[in-house]
Amino acid sequence: MPESSQPAPTTSDNAREPVYSERLWVPWWWWPAGLFVAGLLAAEVHMGSPGIRQWLPYVLLFPFPVWLLLWVSRQRVEVYGGPNPELRVGRAHLPLSVVSRTAAIPPSAKSAALGRQLDPAAFVQNKSWVKDTVLIVLEDPEDPTPYWLVSTRRPAELLAAIGRGTSASG
Repeated sequence: MPESSQPAPTTSDNAREPVYSERLWVPWWWWPAGLFVAGLLAAEVHMGSPGIRQWLPYVLLFPFPVWLLLWVSRQRVEVYGGPNPELRVGRAHLPLSVVSRTAAIPPSAKSAALGRQLDPAAFVQNKSWVKDTVLIVLEDPEDPTPYWLVSTRRPAELLAAIGRGTSASG
């Protein structure tokens, strides 16, 4: 007879708290620029017209840059600990058990890393407004991806979180 008739508790991925979490927001000055462009376009449509054409362009056009900038800023970089540590970049998941080494790429070397030195099989999540990038080299015989290049504003913290996850699993 089993000791308990209740199923063992399971922790879902959504219930776990990240060890490291970062959202890659667009620069602050993109917000006024986007709202200015929307206002300029709305004024062009308005052009002194009476009635509904007087206010409707503003109502329709001002939410668009807000939505666009939030959509562009949606990417998160997260490291989860626990029994199965992993790195999540957007929708991509990487178990930390396959990470062999990591390195921070300075802004001066980012162009070369994303250009002539880039392996076509690499996984790249680059945000042009984020200066720093990290290199995560993989050691997985079943995966043809040799490494990941990920944009981050806090490379030292991200590499420390990945290091904690790889040392706990290895």
